[in-house]
Amino acid sequence: MRNLKCVIAYDGTNYHGFQRQPHQTHVATVQGRLESTIKQVIKQEVDIIGASRTDADVHAEGQVFNCYLDCSIPTGKFSLALNTRLPNDIVILDTTEVDAKFHARYHSQGKKYYYQVYYDQFPSPFLRNYAYHVYHHLDLDAIKDALPYLEGKHDFSSFRAAGCNASSPIRTIHNLSMEQKDNLITFSIYGDGFLYKMVRTIVGTLIYVGYGKLAPAQLKEILAAKDRKAAGPTAPGYGLFLEEIYY
Repeated sequence: MRNLKCVIAYDGTNYHGFQRQPHQTHVATVQGRLESTIKQVIKQEVDIIGASRTDADVHAEGQVFNCYLDCSIPTGKFSLALNTRLPNDIVILDTTEVDAKFHARYHSQGKKYYYQVYYDQFPSPFLRNYAYHVYHHLDLDAIKDALPYLEGKHDFSSFRAAGCNASSPIRTIHNLSMEQKDNLITFSIYGDGFLYKMVRTIVGTLIYVGYGKLAPAQLKEILAAKDRKAAGPTAPGYGLFLEEIYY
């Protein structure tokens, strides 16, 4: 039995997230598409293990999964065989054979996401599935002042959505930055792991800072509250991209 590690990219627009939905086989998920396509290639049932359970509409440039297969297809040809059968919004970027003990989720040492916000009076038809459009003026200097409060090791309970089953709310954000190019603002966040909807709640809270509804220093108070009601709204999924998984 071989353990294959695959790096994939996908446009999450047409999917209800990465993870297959139990008892809902009619719901399109990235995992479901991958498993059905692998079955076409090797004529065997397979359960893949994803590194990150991205939500509906969330995209990925460097998602990782592993799976155990009893087949002799070379790794390079395995990627090609899947890509010729997968829909054009899912692509296998790389396949390697790894140690039998490798687990895509449990062996992850860190993840990097970015989130796009389009800041203009009118929306862009070309970014409607890839950036959150905000109409109001944003104080970008205030947002930059708020970023350092979230870096480091903290209890992120205030940024944790209901339904999160993580055993601990403690996470470390190694780096949180913001860049602007014309009307597109990109938040980049790298950490050891993230709670359910944590990145999107951070972005929604930072946008509130940009609106002037929160002062930058209030991020410290929001963290200390350990209460989801203390933070801002959850930004929509379509602006979020899983950039890379670190091992």
